[in-house]
Amino acid sequence: MAQVLVVEDDPEIRRALIHSLTERGHAVTSAPTGMAGLGAAVNEGCDLVILDLGLPDIDGLELLRMLRAVSQVPVIVVTARGDENSVVKALEAGADDFVPKPFASASLDARIKAVLRRTSSEGETDQTLTIADLVIDPAGRQVSLAGEELDLSAREFDLLHYLASNQGRVISKRELTIEVWRQPYGGTDKTVDVHLSWLRRKLGETAAEPRFLRSVRNVGIKLVNPNE
Repeated sequence: MAQVLVVEDDPEIRRALIHSLTERGHAVTSAPTGMAGLGAAVNEGCDLVILDLGLPDIDGLELLRMLRAVSQVPVIVVTARGDENSVVKALEAGADDFVPKPFASASLDARIKAVLRRTSSEGETDQTLTIADLVIDPAGRQVSLAGEELDLSAREFDLLHYLASNQGRVISKRELTIEVWRQPYGGTDKTVDVHLSWLRRKLGETAAEPRFLRSVRNVGIKLVNPNE
């Protein structure tokens, strides 16, 4: 059973979320404002946060940045802001997933379980991967490039680790969506593209001048040893 914190100012939506999530086996607490939610997440703890962006006291994106400064608890953003720009901003701020309103409770429950499956496997140990001057330590969830540690988000680490574990093999966006995001494939190309762009930047490369990450047009992407 997961402990879920719902940060939502609308009392009807909040009650509906608490009811539907409780029925699906989750233990649910809630907060009607952003700062109350931040305090609950930090002081009381939870396994996952469901965060509305339209909060009365603070913008949800700013709250997400504040939360990310002190915690890596998984966050699913649930909001009426369903445009692409809002999705990108939420991911940049540290969201693990984004669900636009309106949504079905079964869909949200599936997203919660997918995020929790991914985060629960983050502590699993594995062999350190070394590819040229790139070193990936799954046990410590650390990555270094030419001796310098990289600051990667949890999703960026998972994406890089999966690509490195399949070094040299072309991997489709469909496979990345299923294996890294733990979600059925469907309309998430933009999310994959955004994360790949962030990862390239942190690896010191671009799509035009790749080093580790090589795109194969209309097929997918592969991670290669640039020295070979």
